[in-house]
Amino acid sequence: MGLIIGLVFVGVFAAIALPLIATSVGPSKQAKDVQTRLASALATEMPAALDIIVNLRKHDQISSIPWLNKKLLQFELTPYLRKVLDQANLSWSAGKLLMMSAGCFLVPSYFVHEFFGMFWPALGVGVVMGLAPYGFVLFKRNQRFGKFEAGLPEALDLMVSGLRAGHSLIAAMGLVGREQPDPVGGEFKMCFEEQNYGLELKSAVENLVERVPIQDLRIVATAIMIQKESGGNLAEVLDKTSYVIRERFRLKRQVQTHTAQGRLTGWILSLLPVVLGVALYFVSPEMMSILWTRPLGVKLLWTSAGMTCVGGMIIRHIVNMEV
Repeated sequence: MGLIIGLVFVGVFAAIALPLIATSVGPSKQAKDVQTRLASALATEMPAALDIIVNLRKHDQISSIPWLNKKLLQFELTPYLRKVLDQANLSWSAGKLLMMSAGCFLVPSYFVHEFFGMFWPALGVGVVMGLAPYGFVLFKRNQRFGKFEAGLPEALDLMVSGLRAGHSLIAAMGLVGREQPDPVGGEFKMCFEEQNYGLELKSAVENLVERVPIQDLRIVATAIMIQKESGGNLAEVLDKTSYVIRERFRLKRQVQTHTAQGRLTGWILSLLPVVLGVALYFVSPEMMSILWTRPLGVKLLWTSAGMTCVGGMIIRHIVNMEV
């Protein structure tokens, strides 16, 4: 009987006491939220493990290959490529991007020349494929700029709250750098660190605009510089700027919704000749080979390619509206 009572006591203890012990290990979620709010209110630094790692050092190495790095430093194109790679947040070097472009140019052009035996089509395919790595970098860059633009109003609201709570502009920017996710938090964190290391506020903000050259951020930078020179209520200015950016963003999404059919039509009309030509080649290779085996066919092929590109650019110009 005593054994049964002991087992019942152990079972009740395990069912009640152990969950309480497990939940009491470490700070609770409510305690963590209180600590975060206190740190934000006091404008103190968060623990180093939570900080966004910011590298302010200038890198002169363009490629890991010494002789290639020496040659690339002589060209004016490499600083632009390095700037675009930094804006895309890619760890590639300019030399790696150029080597990838060279490989994408040589391999497809060689196979197209071996298969069709013609120089100009192989050159055209090589140029298009050689620009593919650079196009990927631009895609990642635009994608990152889009995320920054979407998160900028929330960052401005956080700055407005900090300014109205009594913080300085620099402390409010540091608050954005700690609280906001990348890319907004990382860029504001870098601007905050540059100012802390002795750079003037105007130069730090100009560097921020140079790293993220979007119209909304230029509006914010202009508002900050005007307030610094002439004074005024910066919190109210940033609050109205946040409202304007949100309205521009809403209008831009509305325009994209209304022009979706036109953009889809442009893609279909541009890709339809290529897809249809490949399909007809698999059905009747003898008939389609006339386009690159006879002079008249080559002229028709180049003419159709030029007209397709011009038509695609016209449709793109129509559906792309600046907001």
